[in-house]
Amino acid sequence: MNMQNHDHDHGQSAGNLKISRDVLATIARYATMEIEGVASLASFTTNIRGWLLKKQSAKPITIDLNDDIAAIDIHVNIKAGVNIPQTAEKIQSAVKEAVQNMTGIAVSRVNINIAEIVFDDPSPAADA
Repeated sequence: MNMQNHDHDHGQSAGNLKISRDVLATIARYATMEIEGVASLASFTTNIRGWLLKKQSAKPITIDLNDDIAAIDIHVNIKAGVNIPQTAEKIQSAVKEAVQNMTGIAVSRVNINIAEIVFDDPSPAADA
């Protein structure tokens, strides 16, 4: 009797695993915040006239999930003075790794959108 467990046992499946986009977004958020140089995730507020820009959803992280392949969009605020391309690259690999390791879902791409540059000094106009 062959006691080996084969992954491709098509006999019967124990059921499906569904991981919500919210879970993926949460993992992506934590991975992003770990990166040095990231000030925060972008927060979308309505603009002065009270319109929410139609093109972007009001979330800083959006997940497009297709057949267990995720494309992730992240809107971040970056600290002034950091190397943006380098920081973006670090976010991309951290997010990809975290999502794939925790969920087994493949990440096809991580798009980084730099929303703002954040200056440490809360009152830059102080000595104006």
